[in-house]
Amino acid sequence: MPPANRAAWLIANHPKPLEVKTAPYTPPGKNEVVVKARAIAINPVDAAKQAMGDMMFNWVKLPFILGDDVAGEVVEVGPLVSRFKPGDRVVGHAVSLDKRSNRACEGAFQEYVVLRDNLVANIPNHLTFERACVLPLTLSTAGCGLFMTDYLALQHPKTKIQKNSTGQTLVVWGGSTSLGSNAIQLAVAAGYEVITTASPKNFEYVQKLGAAKVFDYRSATTPTEIISALKGKKSVGAIAIGDGSMEACIEIVAATDGRKFISQASLPQPEQSPPKGFSLVSFIAGFLWFSVSTMLKCRFKGIQYKFIWGDDVMANEVGSAIYEHFLPEALANGKYVAMPEPQIVGHGLEHIQAGLDLVKKGVSTKKLVVTV
Repeated sequence: MPPANRAAWLIANHPKPLEVKTAPYTPPGKNEVVVKARAIAINPVDAAKQAMGDMMFNWVKLPFILGDDVAGEVVEVGPLVSRFKPGDRVVGHAVSLDKRSNRACEGAFQEYVVLRDNLVANIPNHLTFERACVLPLTLSTAGCGLFMTDYLALQHPKTKIQKNSTGQTLVVWGGSTSLGSNAIQLAVAAGYEVITTASPKNFEYVQKLGAAKVFDYRSATTPTEIISALKGKKSVGAIAIGDGSMEACIEIVAATDGRKFISQASLPQPEQSPPKGFSLVSFIAGFLWFSVSTMLKCRFKGIQYKFIWGDDVMANEVGSAIYEHFLPEALANGKYVAMPEPQIVGHGLEHIQAGLDLVKKGVSTKKLVVTV
């Protein structure tokens, strides 16, 4: 008999709170594993889907199970899976919201999660599930923006590579974010120097992750200062994270030698979620202006850019490059640290809604986690 499963469901016509109740146990497909969740992290995309309904991911049919980040123990493996066995401690990226999945069984907000084996990594015994689960979505998103061929196309990370062995420099605008924390570490592990931005209180944080230089993202002179820091260096482009990041990165990339490409990680956000009435009209107008002005600026300055969709690593070699060939060894030998710090919201699926409510307010250098 399969084990009994429970999930926090997004229910039709009742978007809040999530409803915790039984869920089917789904056995793994050929290249899949089933993981017993021990810790689940909360991401803004989960809260946005709950708040905005069909305005986001309109292919999703309710009821549905959200959630991207999970750590736990393997309980069953598919017939073509050789890297894992029952009992293995792992962390994985759940992709239920992606159109290529669109399956509730691949959502992390449940006790038994189906994961694709190229998005799963073994974790060492010294790494807790709570800390490990902060990684997957932002790790995949950083990997997509840095390594996929239609983005920055950097060389893949290695566990034994030397800092700046490529002699090239990457700009990460928004280095103290969850995504930035992973982008810095992955780029350094791939042999690139990293120049980043953060608030002054987080300068030491990003430097410990490997950033060579850090500037205050709130300072109006920071783009000019980064341009000066890049003189005599070969730039490989930038990854833009957070409000105002695209404008700043366009200015920097246009004025420096090297690749003219920006991996775009952020879009304008509504003041209220979901936006209604005048707020909706204002948001749509602002979003259209941002999109058009970004396109025109980049075209005029000869810069290419593309919005990052982190789930894309499931469909190419980058997923395996990170989760199979890099992360397990890097975590085991301390070359990679699971950051940011987890902030435990509570124990049990019933606490996921509290995490969703908190993440909408913004969390600095922390990631909200629910233990299971």
